[in-house]
Amino acid sequence: MKKVLLSIVLVMAMSMSFTSCRDTERKADDVEDTMDDVGDAVEDAADDVADETEGALEKAGKAMDNAAEETKEAGKAIEDAAKEITDDEQ
Repeated sequence: MKKVLLSIVLVMAMSMSFTSCRDTERKADDVEDTMDDVGDAVEDAADDVADETEGALEKAGKAMDNAAEETKEAGKAIEDAAKEITDDEQ
């Protein structure tokens, strides 16, 4: 995401540095077109990031569910072992 933002800033800086006073109108159109292209690229990148993180979030959620279930099972095993120990001592 940082690279995308830095690229946008770089494109904007370069487009502004090449604008002269007499060609302002023509170059303003070019800058506008460039900004539209940059906007499209940013939207595409954001969509790609959203798609990639969606799968990762689902995997993380499943891993958390599995960890919770295993914790419950471990707790039950500890309780059973504690009962056995107390039953053996009596």
